[in-house]
Amino acid sequence: MSDSPARGIDPRGPRFVASVTTVLLAIAVVLSLTGLSTREGAGGSAWALPAASVAERVLDPGFVLLLVIALLFVWGVVSPRTAPWAVLFRTVVQPRLAPPRDLEDPRPPRFAQGVGLFVVTVGLVLQLVGVPWALPITAAMAFVAAFLNAVFGLCLGCQLYLVLQRAGLIGRARPAV
Repeated sequence: MSDSPARGIDPRGPRFVASVTTVLLAIAVVLSLTGLSTREGAGGSAWALPAASVAERVLDPGFVLLLVIALLFVWGVVSPRTAPWAVLFRTVVQPRLAPPRDLEDPRPPRFAQGVGLFVVTVGLVLQLVGVPWALPITAAMAFVAAFLNAVFGLCLGCQLYLVLQRAGLIGRARPAV
């Protein structure tokens, strides 16, 4: 089954996914703030990250968790119905809730997953090339977006999708009713 716009999705599903993502990103921010990305260098150098090997950069716990989160974002973009948190919502949470009043277009939440993927990928790449503080900053940016969606239902990626759709840059405009 595909997530066609005509069928729609339960709007509580993306908020549930954002809640789990918020927790993972909060942990990633803490790990990256206490890890190699923000550590001062030995012998008077400003930062330890540029002097670290690529293997050390990759094995940093904040990097590893953010990489896992990036892979979950990829899964959410490529196959949102089979992504772990979506399956958990559909099989465990949704059956315990009343049916949704309205369904929502699945394209904006999927686009938002892509935006999250882009943000964390930038942090991962910058960590690999040795840019200090890039990992915690990008993890914090993704955390803020996920938190806003989870707590307030404000999906920044969805809003960006709608702006780009109105500008005619992505998606198909819906026919006027």
